[in-house]
Amino acid sequence: MEQVDALKSVGCEVHFFTVHGKGIKGYLRNLSALKSEIRAFCPDVVHAHYGLSGLLANLQRKVPVVTTYHGSDINEPKVLRFSKIAMRLSAWNIFVSKKTLQIAKLKQKYTLLPCGIDLCGLQLTEKKLARQYMNLSADKEYILFAGAFDNAVKNAPLAKQTVELLNCSSVEMLQLNGYSRDEVTFLMCAADVFLMTSLTEGSPQVIKEAMACGCPVVSVDVGDVKERTEGVEGCFVAQTSNPQELSDLILKALRFGGRTEGRKRIIADGLENHQVANKLMEIYQKVCQKK
Repeated sequence: MEQVDALKSVGCEVHFFTVHGKGIKGYLRNLSALKSEIRAFCPDVVHAHYGLSGLLANLQRKVPVVTTYHGSDINEPKVLRFSKIAMRLSAWNIFVSKKTLQIAKLKQKYTLLPCGIDLCGLQLTEKKLARQYMNLSADKEYILFAGAFDNAVKNAPLAKQTVELLNCSSVEMLQLNGYSRDEVTFLMCAADVFLMTSLTEGSPQVIKEAMACGCPVVSVDVGDVKERTEGVEGCFVAQTSNPQELSDLILKALRFGGRTEGRKRIIADGLENHQVANKLMEIYQKVCQKK
């Protein structure tokens, strides 16, 4: 939705088509409805997000398709085979991280472009004020976990082992679950460390959002986290998934003690949503010229 809002702001008219169903058969059942929507809206380009959506979108050949692959559509072998078909059929392909591109092994018709994030004043909230808003203690050190504890992909057991090794009663880990967007931002401003232990990721938005709030990041080497945080003081990426290594890095992040320059890095990397929207418009125009 944020990407669409940014696209609209740079002059793109956008219409949504949502897919109902799961798995390859569930996606393909939407073909007739998709063709009807295309006849009604008459788009210049169809931008599909996720490999199976790209495959579905390409089963019509009247309008060129741009497909963005977000991670699970490349990292999961059962889905990858269908994503590869979408890559061949798509007029252009977008990968959100170098790792997914390496797995896909595509040599042409692609752009490496992570999804952007919105930058806003709320992300600059002082830690003290953010903690007051979220009713958090001023005396504790908070580690914000990158997801819900019951989400298996986020690998909460590793995070819990890591925090237990700190052996510190003043440290508390919070999960990102059940909060509004504004509350998530306040939590990122209030936290001392943002921790990611995921088994798999593409280009995780929460890492970029935590960076925009200046929150120190500790993560396993997953998705494009290393690329996003490299050189940002106060951010650390583990070489392994060993809880002791992660625990040591959390201690380093806690000793850092301040807010990072992650926000500046987001802008320098061109990953604010309006920057990404302009790059997408260039891709759409290129695709339309080839029709």
